[in-house]
Amino acid sequence: MIGVPALWLAIFFLLPFFIVLRISIAQVEGGSIGDVVSYGSQGLSFHFDLQNYANILQDDLYLATYGHSLLYAGITTLICLGIGYPFAYFMARASSRWQPLLLMGLMLPFWTSFLLRVYAWKGLLDAQTGWVGRMLMHVHADQLLFWLGLVPAPGQFMYSPFSLVLGMVYTYLPFMVLPLYGTLSKLDLRWLEAAQDLGATPWQAFWRVTVPLSRSGIVAGAMLVFIPCIGEYVIPELLGGPETLMIGRVLWDEFFANNDWPMASTVAVVMVLLIIVPLALFSNNQTKAARR
Repeated sequence: MIGVPALWLAIFFLLPFFIVLRISIAQVEGGSIGDVVSYGSQGLSFHFDLQNYANILQDDLYLATYGHSLLYAGITTLICLGIGYPFAYFMARASSRWQPLLLMGLMLPFWTSFLLRVYAWKGLLDAQTGWVGRMLMHVHADQLLFWLGLVPAPGQFMYSPFSLVLGMVYTYLPFMVLPLYGTLSKLDLRWLEAAQDLGATPWQAFWRVTVPLSRSGIVAGAMLVFIPCIGEYVIPELLGGPETLMIGRVLWDEFFANNDWPMASTVAVVMVLLIIVPLALFSNNQTKAARR
């Protein structure tokens, strides 16, 4: 049963990854990137070189973009969890006739173009014409956001960490809610009844029974939000500013603006390793804990 998905991953993930890895360590003389991908041609001199990886460690720009990517992805994941868990809990506890309607409401944004939905926030956050921007100005939230360093100036919500995180939370919130809803809807309510019979308050039963039993949904939702947020390009490009430069934009610049494929491939390899290595360690620890 695992053969088909393993073959799919080998063809569409491992093979492209090793091609990118080969480009990242290539010092090509007498050839082109296409020659490196095709493993050599007549007149091509290929040299193993790790200078691009050394440049990443020495350049503050790359280190800052990796830090920004991890920071904003982590913040987005936590906010999505804080908003998505109560919403998923409400959906799971709602009447069976309301659950399909709530699920449909959650999925409706996917029927609209992702680019249009993100671009719409440019108008919504405008302090003069956008109703979200006017509402924030009316309650003087712009002063608080400016004091927290989330906007560059009072009343200027666009091209800031605030607009970036808001756009990513809006976009990826359904990816948090759906796994949580799937887990919470299958929760055996007899566990909660047993906790209440043993003297637990509703709040204690929630923290000691519901949350631990929904851990798989929390982990799945966090992964579905955190991983794509790290490499996000469209939202930082449309809603972010210079201080919110993320690794997706750096990748685009290296590939298409600088035409530096080895450096761009190096940036991509490091980004993939930043995601895979912690997940592999987490999965290994979870496997060991389950065996115990």
